Amino acid sequence: MLILQAIIDGILIGGFYALMAAGLTLVFGVMEIVNFAQGILVVLGAYLSYALYSHLHIDPFLGLLITLPAMFLVGVVIYWTMIKPIRRDRVIMSLLTMFAVGTVIEGILDLIFTSNLVQTTTSYVNSSVQIGSLIFPEIYLYSFAMAVVLLSALYWLLYRTKFGRNLRAAMQNPTAARMVGIDIDRISAFTLGIGVSLAAAGGMVFGSTNSFDAASSYDLISRLLAIVIFGGFGSLSGALVASIVMLVIEDVVAVVWSPTWGQTTFYLVLILVLLVRPQGLFGRTAVRAQ
Repeated sequence: MLILQAIIDGILIGGFYALMAAGLTLVFGVMEIVNFAQGILVVLGAYLSYALYSHLHIDPFLGLLITLPAMFLVGVVIYWTMIKPIRRDRVIMSLLTMFAVGTVIEGILDLIFTSNLVQTTTSYVNSSVQIGSLIFPEIYLYSFAMAVVLLSALYWLLYRTKFGRNLRAAMQNPTAARMVGIDIDRISAFTLGIGVSLAAAGGMVFGSTNSFDAASSYDLISRLLAIVIFGGFGSLSGALVASIVMLVIEDVVAVVWSPTWGQTTFYLVLILVLLVRPQGLFGRTAVRAQ
């Protein structure tokens, strides 16, 4: 029964990790850069939700109506002011730029909130629903439902709108997309905005289920990179599957063996996948994204 409980927890937690990983892999698919700032942007979203709840008593889920648009604008501004002006060695320089952005944001957060650990503790964070001997934490149920809604909206945007068709064209062949009149810069700016807003949504849940500070971003980005590599860079479906699989494996091993080995197994699975299928579960060698 403990193993079944671990599987359920892994699936529920994997839902909001999929949100954060989807933003990371989407940015890579369009811009071919790894957003090393994604971890600290998740933490920034967590701090925004924490501040709204602590000072204005706005529920974290309701606060998404504020944090999602705000973080979307942050992503758009980062692209137009820091990524777009890069002319030479754009991929490498973009990596360095995003690393620098993350470092600056981390310093600002430390200055404002100090290095003390905080957590957004609402009335339902420690509440749960029990069915038989299985326990379903309410915060995980709500966050999983939120992840389903947001990821469904993202898929609708990508596959049911003109913008989505243009974005997928940019992911598959940016040169050809530019030749047929697609504004790659506009697509890239909106994509980074979407990726950052998804980080904010994941950050809200992360900040409600974990004590955190600005330094929490390092563990987050390593986990998100592991998930994205496992699923295949540029694959949204891969990010979703990999998030759930990795979190389920980690939770099961933590229960059966130990929490320390649970975290270690997370990366051992990644190494195994890279040895057997270097492009990841859903990655393709000929197509940049699916």
